[in-house]
Amino acid sequence: MKTGNSRGIPLPPRAGAMIEALRGLGYTTATALADIIDNSIAAGAGCVDVEFNWQGEDSWIAITDDGCGMVRGTLLNAMRMGGRSPLETRSASDLGRFGLGLKTASFSQARRLSVASRRSGSGTSCLRWDLDKLAQATDDGWHLYEGTHPGSDARMAPLDQLRQGTRVLWERLDRIVTPGVREQDFLDLIDQVEQHLAMVFHRFIEEPDPRLRLRINGRPIQAWDPFLSEHPATWSSPESRLPPPTGAVRVQCHVLPHRDRLERDEYEQGGGPEGWTSQQGFYVYRNQRLLLAGGWLGLGRGRAWAREESHRLARIRIDITNDSDAEWKIDIRKSTARPPANLRLHLMHLAEDTRQRARRVFAHRGAPSSRTGSVEVQQAWRTEPLRSGVRYRVDTSHPVVEQVLERAGGLKGDILAMLRVLEESIPVQRIWLDTAESKETPRNGFAETPDEEVLALMTGIYRGMVLRKQIAPELARQRLRQMEPFSNFPELINRLPDNPGERTGE
Repeated sequence: MKTGNSRGIPLPPRAGAMIEALRGLGYTTATALADIIDNSIAAGAGCVDVEFNWQGEDSWIAITDDGCGMVRGTLLNAMRMGGRSPLETRSASDLGRFGLGLKTASFSQARRLSVASRRSGSGTSCLRWDLDKLAQATDDGWHLYEGTHPGSDARMAPLDQLRQGTRVLWERLDRIVTPGVREQDFLDLIDQVEQHLAMVFHRFIEEPDPRLRLRINGRPIQAWDPFLSEHPATWSSPESRLPPPTGAVRVQCHVLPHRDRLERDEYEQGGGPEGWTSQQGFYVYRNQRLLLAGGWLGLGRGRAWAREESHRLARIRIDITNDSDAEWKIDIRKSTARPPANLRLHLMHLAEDTRQRARRVFAHRGAPSSRTGSVEVQQAWRTEPLRSGVRYRVDTSHPVVEQVLERAGGLKGDILAMLRVLEESIPVQRIWLDTAESKETPRNGFAETPDEEVLALMTGIYRGMVLRKQIAPELARQRLRQMEPFSNFPELINRLPDNPGERTGE
């Protein structure tokens, strides 16, 4: 065996094989397009248009922005694999890191990538990668081509209408237009992409003063706010600032409103692209661009927390700077993140508090806790701890139950026996199964019950308090406001008269 020497052996990767391998990084069409739009934002674009054009196997997708554009030398470097090192210092507004996003995102969806760009006062440059040509090459070289593919010039025409900007063209969409794909599938894909972009860039496109206009086939994309920030029933913590080794981390916790507090369209929109249960957890942003939407970052005591129904209303925003990528282990696709060790305990404490708050809201159907303001709400059920869990009991001190028992006379024992049978036969397993299957808790609290029916029941209880127990009308109304489930109907309570009168025959 020869002694080693310091002279390196040049061993460049085979271009065709390397790129085919990079195609398997795991991008979806939506995440790949988001990577391209990152470059547009970094170029100072005020408007980005995404075009989907269905032509069967010849379908194509294009992304056009009005950013600063590139001269030929800059474009050449942008098309280079690894044109910039992840270790290089970036501007504060840069959304990239690895120098691969444009290429790997594009190759994950298409076999042909063309990019045309120009700066104000300069001519247009256009370069093209063609994976079919690389696969056919005999020298394993990295061959980049001038201009678009023959016959594709017209697909670059929209750039001619801009003073400056860039247009990215994907052709030969072999990962999108697979055998059996129909036009309707293509249209469904557009909807999925729109939902994803509305989430990832919501802080850029939010009204009333959007920093970016983002359109798909000419239609503006509406921002999706994961935190329902403008809804009066959303709970939000003060913003926390955490000092990691590099940059500053800002955290704000949110508990979203229960379904009972939302209109139908608010509820459907609030679930986001993946649904309420999947969207719970941390939302990690870098330079206000969403990297990770939901999940608990591997945190938990003993084992990592799972996404559970009871915590579906908990969402926590984390903002990091773009010099924190290494500490947070941001990957090429910008789809995974892990908090630094020195922040994990602090984030876990914040998450535990938020999860507990969310569970209370979920359990009490929209009430932020067992209190309304500073007034205790008396619940009809209480829990009795056991060695291996809890048992649910009817609270006999609840005003309605108490009133019945006071008037029961000789039937009191029978009524208590009936309540005990109901307590011991609560269909816990069925409730759990129905909740798991429908992703919704069974309806109670007079959900979807006509107001007049609730008012009739409430009136009977109110009359008993005023006429039989001689409680002043305003005090009786106040007690109803503190009594579950009537505490959810303050407007109906206000309709109860000061002089309820006697019922005939009473």
